[in-house]
Amino acid sequence: MTFGNLKSEAGCKELNNFLADNSYVNGYQPSNADIETFNRVGKAPAAKYSHALRWYNHIKSFTDAERKALGDGACPLTTAGTTIAPVKPEEDAEATKIREERLKAYAAKKSTKPALIAKSSIVLDVKPWDDETDMKAMENQVRTIIMEGLVWGASKLVPVGYGINKLQIMCVVEDDKVSVDLLTEKIQDFEDFVQSVDIAAFNKI
Repeated sequence: MTFGNLKSEAGCKELNNFLADNSYVNGYQPSNADIETFNRVGKAPAAKYSHALRWYNHIKSFTDAERKALGDGACPLTTAGTTIAPVKPEEDAEATKIREERLKAYAAKKSTKPALIAKSSIVLDVKPWDDETDMKAMENQVRTIIMEGLVWGASKLVPVGYGINKLQIMCVVEDDKVSVDLLTEKIQDFEDFVQSVDIAAFNKI
């Protein structure tokens, strides 16, 4: 990290970034380096440079006697082009190990979790040609349709008038495997029994 003129916008920004990770200019206690840098800054940084402003106000609060009592410390900001690596405390090795183990356990658990299968519950109305249609035979034909992801359920006959009943039959389908349009087409292929097929109810499970 390089620092330029501390009275400039760029220099103040660099100082603020440095103080985001450091309490003082040099080390963990105030030193002559802080006083020297304070004098180079000249005036309080803008409020947007909160770290630099906090440091500036803190150094400003020192009395002359307190400033003279400060220890020596080389100021890393006195020369443009000086590179500084912020001093950060070393991360605890044990804490790092525990975190990595937890992340691995979470990833393993997530990878073994079964994927959610989208399903739908459908009620179909299968209408015959007339009152002479063998409804039991028609139901048997419908249930001969076998598709991966299709499970037939309960059924009943529902009067529609003039002595004609329609077959109302339930089924559960896996959305990714069963096309409802294809299913109704297969039922309509039983032309000797089926006049039409309608979807009476369609609900996601």
